[in-house]
Amino acid sequence: MSQTSPGDRVDEALADSDLPTPDVVIEPDADRLARSVASALVARLAAAQAVHGTASVVVTGGGIGTAVLKRVAELAAEPEHAVVDWAAVDVWWGDERFVPVDDPDRNELGARAALLSKVALDPERVHPIPSSDAGFDEPEDAAAWYAEQLAAAAGEGASLPRIDVLMLGMGPEGHVASIFPDSPAARDDRPVVAVRDCPKPPPTRVSLGFTALTAAEEVWLLVSGEGKADAVAQALGGASRLEIPAAGARGTRATRWLLDAAAASKLPRQ
Repeated sequence: MSQTSPGDRVDEALADSDLPTPDVVIEPDADRLARSVASALVARLAAAQAVHGTASVVVTGGGIGTAVLKRVAELAAEPEHAVVDWAAVDVWWGDERFVPVDDPDRNELGARAALLSKVALDPERVHPIPSSDAGFDEPEDAAAWYAEQLAAAAGEGASLPRIDVLMLGMGPEGHVASIFPDSPAARDDRPVVAVRDCPKPPPTRVSLGFTALTAAEEVWLLVSGEGKADAVAQALGGASRLEIPAAGARGTRATRWLLDAAAASKLPRQ
């Protein structure tokens, strides 16, 4: 493993995968990281639209994920960066808390406040995970419904649509979406799973599973803070997805670990 100065990219390998080797981008701090990721996301969505006519993204919550969305909204308001047709962007979520629709714990509320309410999205292309008061008695029912929505967007014969960028945050113990170490969800290969007894409140959630987390064209892991440095080092050092779920999130074309210097501080140097 090698590490470079901030902003540089280095290749990192995970031993147990045939997917493309992940790369790592390191920025000096969380603010610079959010700005860099936002610029890259705008460029990637525009490139996808140039090829396909549409683009698709899975958004994430958390501090750095929300900061990225806020910066994207700022870029969208600048004429020189208005390169994305937001009406032709599909928005999905990586996970959601199974709580009422107006509960502040919902990732949907943060995403709408940071970005989705500020750009001209087609409401039919925004796909939130159901809340607990949306007519689903159990999270398993909500998970099954969301899997059906993904399959419907994919077209006949497929279970998942094309996802251009799937963004994930990571917890200090290495969880991504709502998949925690050594949990039932870490062993589940369905595209969407219900999560109960989550070690981090609220305890009941709906999450994309590893089938979805390894089907996107690009997976971007956004990580900031020294408290996550050990998990970053373990994930990039060959940990299994049961040990560090973030290690199992891989894109079919690219996997990018987008870190600030604090989160990268435990990576070995050569």
